[in-house]
Amino acid sequence: MSDISAYHESGHAFMAMFVGARVHSMTVDPDWDDGPQRYADVQIEWPDGQFTEKEFHEKNVMISLAGPVAEMIHSGEPYHPASVGEWSSDWKLAWDSAATFLNDEPRRLQHLEQTSIELYQLLSRDDYWQVISTLADHLVAHETLEAEEILDIVSPWI
Repeated sequence: MSDISAYHESGHAFMAMFVGARVHSMTVDPDWDDGPQRYADVQIEWPDGQFTEKEFHEKNVMISLAGPVAEMIHSGEPYHPASVGEWSSDWKLAWDSAATFLNDEPRRLQHLEQTSIELYQLLSRDDYWQVISTLADHLVAHETLEAEEILDIVSPWI
């Protein structure tokens, strides 16, 4: 397990909490059940009835792209999120969520690219990057974090 996976998952987890979801757990050692192979995972819970369908999908786009963006910031390499094979499932989730409110594919692509840029600027803030780094450090040390541990780590900043 590399620390890059921990930063990636910490980006997803931080953004989920930032936009109003609850992170149930995060791990860099997921079960390889009957689903697709995964090297890391974040389980998110959404509050019932708090967001419109469009708001939910807009927030889901941000969460989906936050993992790749956190990885970009950590590595110092600003790639396009659609150009890295390991991020294809994140890009697809963002693309599919954006499709619910943007039918025009060129506009959808532009929206995802602009969201990635905005996330890069947001997650690069010293205070937010400190949260993501602290989450990543704990994830590297323990491989799995549950909701209470995650909340304890993040609550001083959010």
